[in-house]
Amino acid sequence: MKMIFRWYPEANAIDLGYIRQIPGVKGIAGELPVAVGEIWALDDILAVKSQVEKSGLRLEVIESVKVHEEIKLGRKSRDLYIDHYIATIKNLGKAGIQVVCYDFMPVFDWMRTDAERLLPDGSTALAYDDEVVKKKDPLDGDFALCDWETVYSSNELEKLFKCYESVGEEGLWENLEYFLKAVIPEAEKAGVRMAMHPDDPCWPVFGLPRIITSEENIDRFLAIADSPYNALTFCTGSLGCSDDNDLPRLIRKYASADRIAFGHVRNVKRLSGRSFEESAHYSKAGSLDIVEIMKAYYDAGYEGYIRPDHGRRIWGEKGGAGYGLYDRALGAVYLSGIWETLEKVNK
Repeated sequence: MKMIFRWYPEANAIDLGYIRQIPGVKGIAGELPVAVGEIWALDDILAVKSQVEKSGLRLEVIESVKVHEEIKLGRKSRDLYIDHYIATIKNLGKAGIQVVCYDFMPVFDWMRTDAERLLPDGSTALAYDDEVVKKKDPLDGDFALCDWETVYSSNELEKLFKCYESVGEEGLWENLEYFLKAVIPEAEKAGVRMAMHPDDPCWPVFGLPRIITSEENIDRFLAIADSPYNALTFCTGSLGCSDDNDLPRLIRKYASADRIAFGHVRNVKRLSGRSFEESAHYSKAGSLDIVEIMKAYYDAGYEGYIRPDHGRRIWGEKGGAGYGLYDRALGAVYLSGIWETLEKVNK
């Protein structure tokens, strides 16, 4: 298992030197601030890689190369954007990148209704309240649940929602298949594993189709291109929103088959209905048994990348919700401690 840490190369980025001080963390999952659909230049990738390596860390995972909406909608212009995507994958391969995390969620990726839910211990966390979603109109001018709504105007959103009504769930599957059949062969040549992130949360939101949500759908996705280069970013927080998903069993199944290229490990506390709040990684803080999750990876002989996922805001830390330093650092050490224990017990 290779423990890494999510990092954004921005002006207010977490200092790489601080990340280097987290015991067990050997690398980062990085990105470039490139507009969706544009080609990532090799020189720019190498510049970020050099910056990371100077801090004593490795850059072997990219998160994420976003898929353009034209591809998801299956429009005529998708071939141009697929060509750009392939060119980016080739450049990443030349730079020594091993894994690319991406998703195929329409319009927005993750959805939360609260970025600062106050928890009993005084920390704050991301949360999702299904009743709030039911009462909200995403086309309302004062709609504000996540950062994604700032990307589109109300008119653009309305057009996108209407387009996805006609695409539907099966149409989205068809467009994903078209994308995979074009990209996976090129990713194999480039030596880059494509790691699909599940939908977050793992059910339709505002009527938009979501398809990477369950064992049945993951099986269907993996069967489109039966290759270790068509793999998963197995996110316990996304799939763990629903108690229908038996996470340890699914990890054993897919990791044993070498179809997990990247693991996001975080905890969520399920509330009534389809509502939840994110919690500390510690098992008893939420609804997921993190020890059993890590044991499933260990039992499957997993040698890939894992990172602590979203963290709470603790100790007065400011910054982007879910991606501060302190709580994710605690998560990384907790996960590494579980792994070390498993190794020693099994010797």
